[in-house]
Amino acid sequence: MSLNPPNLRPDLAPRAAVGDTARPGQPKIGMVSLGCPKALVDSERILTRLRAEGYAITGDYAGANAVIVNTCGFLDSAKAESLEAIGEALQENGKVIVTGCLGAEEDYIRGTHPSVLAVTGPHQYEQVLDAVHDAVPPDPDPFIDLLPPAGLKLTPRHFAYLKISEGCNHKCKFCIIPDMRGRLASRPVHAVLREAEKLVESGVKEILVISQDTSAYGVDRKHDVHDWQGREVRTHIEDLSREMATLGAWVRLHYVYPYPHVDKLIPHMGENLLPYLDIPFQHSHPDVLKRMARPAASAKTLERIAAWRAINPEIVLRSTFIVGYPGETEAEFQHLLDWMEEARLDRVGAFKYENVAGARSNALPDHVSEEVKEERYARFMEVAQRISAEKLAAKVGTRLDVIVDEVDGEGAVCRTKADAPEIDGNLFIDEGFEALSPGDIVTVEVDEASEYDLWGTPV
Repeated sequence: MSLNPPNLRPDLAPRAAVGDTARPGQPKIGMVSLGCPKALVDSERILTRLRAEGYAITGDYAGANAVIVNTCGFLDSAKAESLEAIGEALQENGKVIVTGCLGAEEDYIRGTHPSVLAVTGPHQYEQVLDAVHDAVPPDPDPFIDLLPPAGLKLTPRHFAYLKISEGCNHKCKFCIIPDMRGRLASRPVHAVLREAEKLVESGVKEILVISQDTSAYGVDRKHDVHDWQGREVRTHIEDLSREMATLGAWVRLHYVYPYPHVDKLIPHMGENLLPYLDIPFQHSHPDVLKRMARPAASAKTLERIAAWRAINPEIVLRSTFIVGYPGETEAEFQHLLDWMEEARLDRVGAFKYENVAGARSNALPDHVSEEVKEERYARFMEVAQRISAEKLAAKVGTRLDVIVDEVDGEGAVCRTKADAPEIDGNLFIDEGFEALSPGDIVTVEVDEASEYDLWGTPV
């Protein structure tokens, strides 16, 4: 049976890892990676360490000496998915090591699956390795077990996630991530740039910068200065973005809070530093934001968005929102819909509020019924879909650069600079695609648009 986890596409196998022929007697480890891109990077780091110690990485339960399940614990639905994945791994293999965000709740996991070999929390790499060593002793051969310079990746060869920090200093009432992953801990800027450089040298064409709070990068280090290729560079998102843009790959920023210094990034977005900001607004009404304990004010946000678009008309804004937050009135929800009409964000996602064990929002009064949450979610997505369709229709007849993700006998699946993998739309090419390969960056003329996707022809 395949180890492909429920939320990863089947083709997202670790390059230079899964599928390699193991040498005789080489211990083999399987990995199921659930949750967000930050957890995916944790999985990549674990696999890289294991490969360096002489383990082979397998994509089949039957071929593995043990299986690691990297869990998600952000929502109850994610916890249920994690427990299901652990159960499947136990049934198909029997030797299972659990790590990740849900790993912070060992009693919860063992209450359902008492036979797991070990449980560790998020980014506890050493404890995961210790558990693997106990279950399957390493057997390295330094002359055979070679490691790619950029490490092992769970993404296709042409794009990669790069995590610049751990943890978060915010205390949003609906979120337990700071409790699981701790306060902000930024990596020094020269270490991040060195990793980015290795990724580009290994063939990566797009780097997706991730963290819990990307725009706060370096605050915990007081934006200390490091030498990078003869230049003094601050541990700061402005300096980091500028330097990464010189490496020759697309650079896409995720999880950006709209702090004032983010304004300085906007004029520099274009060719390599993509004109794309992923900003988790969550809501628009000031009272809801206050109940969420969010560091934002909706009126100023609209002014900022207008200013960004005046400076850089190509900028694309993506965000996520919560509908049905405790205490949300019909008037507050209508405020959100009106705000959406004015903000006209390019890429929008939403989810219905649900309680999470340990979240302070659980204790708030006036929880919204499931029926009302469902109705508001449908109304919200109807507005978001209409705005997306209108904005994409305006692109018909224009020329855009796209990166090719997949090519088969029927066509090519691509993304524009406005589209992050897995979460945004695609641009499809169904004529003149025969010479294209994943990772190619080509110019297309847009022929057709739908609510979320585009179709085009290479020029």
